[in-house]
Amino acid sequence: IEFYPPKKDVDIPKLFKALERLKAFNPLFADVTWGAGGSTSDLTMELCTKMKNEYNVVPNMHLTCTNVVGDKISKALTDAKENGITNILALRGDPPAGQDKWEATDLAFSCALDLIQYIRKEHGDYFHVTTAGYPEGHPNAMKVVTEEDGGLSSLSPSELKRYSTSKNKETGKEEILVCKDEDYKTELQYLKQKVDAGANCIITQMFFDVDVFLQFVDDCRAIGITVPILPGLMMIGNLGGFRRMTGFCKSRIPKELDEKLMAFEALPADSPDLKAKVKAFGIEYCVDMCNKLIASKKVPGLHFYTLNMSSTTIAIVEKLGYVSNSIKTEEA
Repeated sequence: IEFYPPKKDVDIPKLFKALERLKAFNPLFADVTWGAGGSTSDLTMELCTKMKNEYNVVPNMHLTCTNVVGDKISKALTDAKENGITNILALRGDPPAGQDKWEATDLAFSCALDLIQYIRKEHGDYFHVTTAGYPEGHPNAMKVVTEEDGGLSSLSPSELKRYSTSKNKETGKEEILVCKDEDYKTELQYLKQKVDAGANCIITQMFFDVDVFLQFVDDCRAIGITVPILPGLMMIGNLGGFRRMTGFCKSRIPKELDEKLMAFEALPADSPDLKAKVKAFGIEYCVDMCNKLIASKKVPGLHFYTLNMSSTTIAIVEKLGYVSNSIKTEEA
């Protein structure tokens, strides 16, 4: 399960209330994200420490390269050690707010590979290191396919299975985006470099097409990546939020899912129970995804992006047959 540091202190108790409810299902660990340039570093460390010491939940602390220099990374790792935090998710990170392009502040830390190599050099095997994987290819490696290029007809069979569409911010028109086969192979080789450098586990970017994820796992195994690969699962709860997030991540939305969401979007915003219907549909869709993933026998577990809430994740895991060791069911 994953959480993010709240922007307002008043929301911190809500996060721990959600953690308390989710803890009843015995999660393997709880991620806590790290703001760009360590903007939430103190709070991230505080949350991870509290999760470990007061809630007995294993924290997996995110650490990114965005807007940081070596001293900050060194201090973060030392502080983690002092607080008994032994799990790190090493990431390049997103561009800071207001910037479209990512740029390294410290050339020694230009990507997640640099961070993983540094962790292993300075701290040996003390930390269990996870890293990110991208079943559809990294968003930065995706290219726009135009009609002049031949549109969909120009894509290979494998590209046709993982392309996505997105609205151009300037023109408002739909664009076809795809990580071309050669770029996809390059991304896989980079992922292998991260694993070879010491990453113990892969957690993927969110996805909504199970077949794309399963192909990604097969492709990883084919080039010698043997570490566990956890599927990143984002629930569909709010139509606007879902569209913004998938647009930012350039996520592939399967045709059947897109058609269902468009049917909801076509309804008047004040339609009775619209939000409840969307949430119920999102739960069923995620349950179906999870069942397919479990049936594939290619996943060691399920990783949920909770958005600091618990009810949707709990509804999903209960439908999957997980049993809570608590009778508390109030909303967090």
